Amino acid sequence: MASSSSQRKYEVFLSFRGEDTRKGFTSHLAAALDQKQIQFFIDDEELKKGDEISPALANAIETSDISIIIFSKDYASSKWCLSELVKILDCKKMNGQIVIPVFYHVDPSDVRKQSGSFGEAFVEYEKNFPHKVKKWRDALTEASSLSGYDATESRTEAELVKEIAADISKKLEDMSDSTDLDGFVGLNSRIEEVKSLLCLESRDVRIVGIWGMGGIGKTTIASAVFHQISRHFQGKCFMANVREESNKMEAIHVRDEVISQVLGDKNLKIGTLVIHQNIRKRLRQVKMLIVLDEVHDGFTQLESLAGELDKFTTGSRIIITTRDKQVLDKCGVNYVYEVEGLEHNKALELFYRKAFRQNNCPPGFLGLSLEVVHYARNNPLALEVLGSSLYQKSKQQWEDRLHNLRLISEPNIYKVLKISYDELNSKEKEMFLDIACFFKGEDLDLVTRIQDNPISARHGLNNLVGKSLIKISSWNRANRLQMHDLLQEMGQTIVCQESVKEPGKRSRLWDHIDVSHVLKKNKVKNYLFDFYNARRDAPLIFL
Repeated sequence: MASSSSQRKYEVFLSFRGEDTRKGFTSHLAAALDQKQIQFFIDDEELKKGDEISPALANAIETSDISIIIFSKDYASSKWCLSELVKILDCKKMNGQIVIPVFYHVDPSDVRKQSGSFGEAFVEYEKNFPHKVKKWRDALTEASSLSGYDATESRTEAELVKEIAADISKKLEDMSDSTDLDGFVGLNSRIEEVKSLLCLESRDVRIVGIWGMGGIGKTTIASAVFHQISRHFQGKCFMANVREESNKMEAIHVRDEVISQVLGDKNLKIGTLVIHQNIRKRLRQVKMLIVLDEVHDGFTQLESLAGELDKFTTGSRIIITTRDKQVLDKCGVNYVYEVEGLEHNKALELFYRKAFRQNNCPPGFLGLSLEVVHYARNNPLALEVLGSSLYQKSKQQWEDRLHNLRLISEPNIYKVLKISYDELNSKEKEMFLDIACFFKGEDLDLVTRIQDNPISARHGLNNLVGKSLIKISSWNRANRLQMHDLLQEMGQTIVCQESVKEPGKRSRLWDHIDVSHVLKKNKVKNYLFDFYNARRDAPLIFL
């Protein structure tokens, strides 16, 4: 349920007369929407002051995808309700908002013709609000002609509430399906590839992993797929950023939140490692869709949950996104979709949209654009950050930025990519930094042989591959270590931060300028040391 003072976007706005239905039908409908995890706005009586609807109510109506109007016996006796109705229908005309009337024990013809209790209310309005009467009458007539629900039909109130909630959920999912994905360059083909791995037609339980480096688009793909297919499932949960959530609370509580959302029970709390048999039984009765986003190594509770679900519900699907391929192995993933950089033309298109706010490149910037895209290695996050940083900049500023980019990573990309580095053990960190500073492009066997413990080194390299921090590619009859430029610069930046002002105090030196500086300084130190030993009795004077 939404806070009435919030300025967020809602999926559903509920319009009703509080005295008639707030504690009855409307409260039941709100509970049903909440169980479906639908974000809705329900007003507080405090917002209804003065003669006009408040800015908070107006904003809630404008930002909602669907409005439900509950016409009750005394609905028309509230000028607030009528003002809301006018605003809702204005949004329908301007924004294409979906409007659904519910006739709660009132005759739709009374609403349409303003007869019965609706006619009685207008006797007073004709005297006191003549300038508003026409708008209110027109709004009632228009709304009554829309397709909706009649509570007087032969069914229980519980059945009606359930039917409305299911219909709203379906409409919202259809809206997600029809969302224009062109704004996400290159996303459509990736969505279809993941959906083909999920194979919704199959009755088995499938766990699909989406694996790739930071900023490559794993979460975006998983989110789009979730919204497109969720209507096929009874229970669903998108657990965003499991890594961060598990740092805030114990892993077992995150697991409980997943089960709570799937079962639609906000009060469910397990609190123990073992899932109670009664809850297992409930899970077996629900065809579920779960997305575990950004799962990291060691998150055993969700790995355990994912591993057990194949014993539960036929047709269920689990999607796990991660930077670490070993996580997918532990979770028993059936199929893995590796997310790679965008195709060259798509990468250019995304960059143009960010750098120029258009799909084409202005004259004089093509060469620079190609250089930036090559630098970013078609990584969507890199392209977005770099493109945005170059927007409305001069050609000289572009050239300066490209020069600087070779020396330091963009902060936003750095923070995203550094998460994977921080999770490495001490030996893996050393190996990663060695590759970033010295061994990129070198023969895998050569690099392994020169290590103190070749077997341990190979194991460490495999872990780096699994975390998408390096790749091993076959080139010129050798397996060579490859690393994304952004990752290489991140590693080099980590080393530089060991001593910002004094390169000689860093653990590694690879830049010829830094090496020359350290050698010259050491040469001066050695000369002074020799001079001092030769003339111990003479004072040292530094000019």
